[in-house]
Amino acid sequence: MSATGAADLSKLRINRDDPPPAVKRALGRVLWITGAAILVFAVVLLVARRGGAVPVQTVVVTASSGGAGVASGGNGAVAVVANGYVVARTKAAVSAKIPGRLAVLSVSEGSVVQKGEVIARLDNADYTAAVGQAEAEVSSAKATLIETQSDRDQAQRELVRVRDVRAQNPNLVSPQEVENAESRVQQADARVSAQSSRVDAAAAGLRVAHANLENTYIRAPFSGTVLRKEAEVGEVVAPSVGGGLTRGAVVTMADLATLEVEVDVNEAYIARIQSNQQARITLDAYPDTAFRGTVRQVVPTADRQRATVQVKVAIVDRDPRILTEMGAKVEFLQAARPATADASQPVEKPRIIVPAEAVRSENGRDVVWIVRDGRLQSRDVDAGPVSGNFREIRSGLSGGEQLLVGGVETPRDGQRVKTAP
Repeated sequence: MSATGAADLSKLRINRDDPPPAVKRALGRVLWITGAAILVFAVVLLVARRGGAVPVQTVVVTASSGGAGVASGGNGAVAVVANGYVVARTKAAVSAKIPGRLAVLSVSEGSVVQKGEVIARLDNADYTAAVGQAEAEVSSAKATLIETQSDRDQAQRELVRVRDVRAQNPNLVSPQEVENAESRVQQADARVSAQSSRVDAAAAGLRVAHANLENTYIRAPFSGTVLRKEAEVGEVVAPSVGGGLTRGAVVTMADLATLEVEVDVNEAYIARIQSNQQARITLDAYPDTAFRGTVRQVVPTADRQRATVQVKVAIVDRDPRILTEMGAKVEFLQAARPATADASQPVEKPRIIVPAEAVRSENGRDVVWIVRDGRLQSRDVDAGPVSGNFREIRSGLSGGEQLLVGGVETPRDGQRVKTAP
């Protein structure tokens, strides 16, 4: 081989730092696709943040002279709103007067009973036997009384005979015999009186036995409906619960004709509620139906811990759908101003009542968020205390505003929103 050929072979090298053209093309496509994806994601995120409308829940408020309320169905200005429960004014947990094992329970939930009707009976075999024994004692005491009365009558006849003989011939009967006859009559009278007392005592014992037997019968204290059974046949019941398997009450019953609603009204608003004031009752179970009510009583004491006063509202519209312990909202209506009222009298300032969740606390201020032209605007208001999940707006709103009540945890001014259905 020549020297020229050796030099050419020495120039041959493998370049390991420069990748093949195919690898370069594949890497370029990956980088281009990744960059495009990042750019699209950034654009979508920017559009979502700037232009996307968040669905929210809102409510429109209305104002009227003498009262106001959230725009809803129904007529009448609302002075105060409060939440409570349906209760029966006449309600009792019926229990036995004496301890014993329940032998008969003749009612169930929903049973209608009349006053004095037997609803249950305890095992009373021993009390029945005691009545029989007391009756026998009365019979025995009366028989003995008849016997002592007969002895007394005989002694009285003997005394009369001795006196007659003595009067006819003093020599035939001595004075001592007359005295003895008189003593026997007195003793007989005493025995009759004693035995008569024994008869009375036996009769009293019989009445006690009858009363104990009657106590084994559990009767309805008033006419009403059985709400629930508290014990079953075979269980031991007693006037007071003693622990273990002992039951206190047998049934709980109520007079459904005395149903009413008890609500707790914030004491800041109690001055607006008066006896016989008209009210509108809405049950949680039937939110689309309103029942008429009237204020029956404002309890003359306040709850110091909750700063509320209990108000009892009678239900005017009786309905079989209304059941005890149902949740209810009561709207106390403000009386309308008479048409003949003096025009010189000052017009009462309109009231606005909004859901409590529409008012937010920010840096010690009460703030509501208004939806206007699809964007949020904050506004400071003077809000009263919560009553029945509602708050009165004393200043800051005039009515007609659309308020944010849900859908955004941290609203901000200018945020785009849309009203959710």
